[in-house]
Amino acid sequence: MGLPFLSQQARKKDQVVAIDLGNRVTKAVYLQKKGEKDSLARYVLQEAPVYEKGFSADVLTDHLKLVSQSLDARTRQVTISLGVQDSILRNTEMPIVPVSDMRQMLKFNTKNYLQQDLPDYAFDCFVMAPREGRPDAPRATKFKVWVGGAKNNFINEVQRAVKNAGLLPDMVTLGLLGPANAFEVALPDVFKKEVVALVDIGFRNSTISIICEGELMLSRVVGIGGDKLTTGLAESLGTSYAEAEGIKIGMPQEVESSLQPLLSPLGRELRASIDFFEHQNDRAVSQIYMSGAAARSEFMIQTLQTEMMVPAKMFNPVESFDKSLSPQQMAEVEQVGPQLTVAVGAAISTF
Repeated sequence: MGLPFLSQQARKKDQVVAIDLGNRVTKAVYLQKKGEKDSLARYVLQEAPVYEKGFSADVLTDHLKLVSQSLDARTRQVTISLGVQDSILRNTEMPIVPVSDMRQMLKFNTKNYLQQDLPDYAFDCFVMAPREGRPDAPRATKFKVWVGGAKNNFINEVQRAVKNAGLLPDMVTLGLLGPANAFEVALPDVFKKEVVALVDIGFRNSTISIICEGELMLSRVVGIGGDKLTTGLAESLGTSYAEAEGIKIGMPQEVESSLQPLLSPLGRELRASIDFFEHQNDRAVSQIYMSGAAARSEFMIQTLQTEMMVPAKMFNPVESFDKSLSPQQMAEVEQVGPQLTVAVGAAISTF
């Protein structure tokens, strides 16, 4: 479910570049299609300038040039994934009409469908067809629809920056969809047959997506991310932000008493989302897959698992890919793989 706001897809692709515009770090991947297999050719993790300078098309242009040079891809077409701070993803019910008509209905009456006025937004829709076997499916007059949106001005600025960087905007999509798209390809049997939660811990926010037998049932943004954990740890230890970041990832067991109370609010918020889904659907989440930089820490996974009361493990979306990486990237990819989840998901939706 790509939910593209902009899509130039005219043919099947054998190579894709996807860039995840993160708050603190931009993640980009260059994937190639080799027969039936996806191959990871290169990846980039680049400090995002918007963290220091604020967003502008000129700043983003220079940044995208650096990312593109580092990827050294054989295609100029790129898919851009927007962060949760710059986009929305909501579910609603809409009449059974073409998607183009749904976009128009949302444009002129967002409050009716999304319970919020969102002027000057671009929207796209993904229709969830009724499940087979449901007795009411033939009589349905409305469909469940996932609606993605972002401000027109912001999308236009991103497209302008992409073009000014010498690249071609192929698709603009949502970071919120990245984990689900990546998970579907990495673990297709689990995706289709089980009820799982995907938790991606970002810099300022974390997201949780619940998949039930191949269907996205819940998507929520939690305003707690790695930045809040590092800031709290620095204050608790009386140390610098940079030192606290290194301790958080490299030596978390040594500061358990300081990290635990910082992680607990995040665990409670994620557990509340799981409770909501389970009560609404009478289905239990059996496993949690965690991605993002914090997922590299076994201590953090175990602490959040205790709060969420569901088995949790790290999710590495590139583990099953063929890899034609440089020796240095090959040595590092298992470590950084969980951070590439959103970028991989964006690339997958473009193939």
